[in-house]
Amino acid sequence: MSDHSASRFSIIRFVPLGVLILAGGLFLALGGQRYLTIGALAEHGEWLRGSVAADGIAGVLVFIVIYSGLVALSVPAAALLSIASGFLFGPWFGTVYALIGATLGATAVFLAVRAGFGGLVQRAGPRLRRLEAGFRDDALSYLLVLRLVPIFPFWLVNLAAGAVGLRLSVYVLATFVGMIPTSLIYASLGNGLGDVLAQGGDPDIGVLCRPSVLLPIIGLAVLVLLPVVYKRWRTGRRKQPA
Repeated sequence: MSDHSASRFSIIRFVPLGVLILAGGLFLALGGQRYLTIGALAEHGEWLRGSVAADGIAGVLVFIVIYSGLVALSVPAAALLSIASGFLFGPWFGTVYALIGATLGATAVFLAVRAGFGGLVQRAGPRLRRLEAGFRDDALSYLLVLRLVPIFPFWLVNLAAGAVGLRLSVYVLATFVGMIPTSLIYASLGNGLGDVLAQGGDPDIGVLCRPSVLLPIIGLAVLVLLPVVYKRWRTGRRKQPA
């Protein structure tokens, strides 16, 4: 392959990611974020509920497409969208639809980043390669923890996982399963949003920071990491001189 062809191929790899970045920038430039607030949801809530009820499965599909599209554009609105899902569909179906939308959108970002940056880590320094190897070895556990306890922004985890080049099946499984607790909490919050607003109150978006909610999730994350810690401990013991 000639240098010109190789350069052209390298540029093509970044097209999917470039499209997502441009679309996300356009969404923000046009002021789309003004619709992603609790106030906007409250203002248009009755109309949204009526439309969803009238459209049936079509309304569900439209919501999932919107959810996944906004996640693919890396718009930081996953919590609000999960609340909206619970508000429109109830806690259980709302959780399921939020999980599907978030997983599809996150997978789109993952594939776009992997197409553009896949293989670049291998050409980096030895320390970064070792870090990447360790992450890949225990990818399921690490990703589950990052999804269970949102230490880092949702969109940042999507970008990092794509750059490392994890297996798609591992990424999808960890994303879907890891988001179940937080999605259920936010969907349940959204389910009671109508009553809260009717009483003139504001929903507690920081519910995940309450110790009664956060500590059990952290405990679950620790359990997920225990096999990784044990594996590292066993490996270290084997390397010790007799």
